[in-house]
Amino acid sequence: MSSDEVGRVRLDKWLWAARFFKTRALAATAIESGKIEVNGERVKRAKQLQVGDELRIRLGPYHHIVAVRKLSEHRGPARIAAELYAESEEGKKAREAMQIQVKAAQSVPGYDRGRPTKKDRRDIERVRRRGLD
Repeated sequence: MSSDEVGRVRLDKWLWAARFFKTRALAATAIESGKIEVNGERVKRAKQLQVGDELRIRLGPYHHIVAVRKLSEHRGPARIAAELYAESEEGKKAREAMQIQVKAAQSVPGYDRGRPTKKDRRDIERVRRRGLD
């Protein structure tokens, strides 16, 4: 069904169709845990969305602020899903700033490779032997 045929759509179906979540169950869980707001209010998953509603969606550290442009109950290609909403400039800027922070935090150097390899172990033993001499 397109937006011409549909006057209102359940929030969890729309979030799934707009590809914010892989399944409706994940969308429902996010709604119930308060990560989705419609027009500034916390809502239930059966909330009927209509064109023009503003959604605040928290996905991990990222916040999406989108306006509903079209309604759909069916999940389609990403190209069509992107037409269902319009993201605000404020939301885009905040998300891009958060991306920079996340990248900076991930680039902190450290030993995160797990167990030492056989070569690493031999190097460690060589250093230890030198320290005892």
